Amino acid sequence: MAWIWMVPVAGAVLLWAVSLGRILSSPAPYSLPPSPRFPPPLRGDRRSRNVLLVLAHPDDESMFFTPTILFLKSKGHNIHILCISLGNADGLGDARKAELYNACSALKIPADQVTVLDHQKLQDGFHEKWDHGLLAELTMDQIQLWDIDTIVTFDSYGVSGHPNHRDVHHGIRKLLHKNEQGNIEAWELVSLNIFRKYSGAVDIWLSSLISSNSNQPMYCLVNCSPSRSFEAMAAHRSQWVWFRRLFVMLSSYTYTNMLQKM
Repeated sequence: MAWIWMVPVAGAVLLWAVSLGRILSSPAPYSLPPSPRFPPPLRGDRRSRNVLLVLAHPDDESMFFTPTILFLKSKGHNIHILCISLGNADGLGDARKAELYNACSALKIPADQVTVLDHQKLQDGFHEKWDHGLLAELTMDQIQLWDIDTIVTFDSYGVSGHPNHRDVHHGIRKLLHKNEQGNIEAWELVSLNIFRKYSGAVDIWLSSLISSNSNQPMYCLVNCSPSRSFEAMAAHRSQWVWFRRLFVMLSSYTYTNMLQKM
């Protein structure tokens, strides 16, 4: 009767293979539901956007946001990175900053469009409380410098629940509240429960279903080249330990991102 246990295992392997095949079937990143106007053009006929991806630590871009980065770049949008900290909790801040630039190079983001802060009041750590007003102020500096019209960042849970991720979200919320002109659009990366988080490519079916039936603007962005996530994350050599390699392989954030409008 031992063969009975092989049935669900074979089914899981088949589902993973079919899901991965669905992801790899396109020559370019794509959105579900399909929308040639996501994100919609701004300022009349201008089609390209200046997007600011606001992160908490070096490697956030590779572990969580690669599908978003690749999709937006494939549509011709300009990607800027604002990393709020050096990720210096273990004393590796300088190395991690250099690794972020290497990862961004792998993702074809120019070094002059990457900013890494090292503010005394915004240091990496689970027990560090970041000032939301200060986050909003420093982010606005980048918005004005690069004529940013779109922000992408974490949602209120911050994928892993890390307090620095969550503070970044609340800082952007404060910025949007203070932005009386209303000329900045913001999108947040939807945090998934633990089962979906580690379902890898399989989550494409549920993410696309939820996005297609959402009452608010929401899209599932698909990374048709998952190897790009591995390449970018491998550039963070100090962080590229066995459990992060396993995370990148199994994480649904390697294959898809669900973005919803803030």
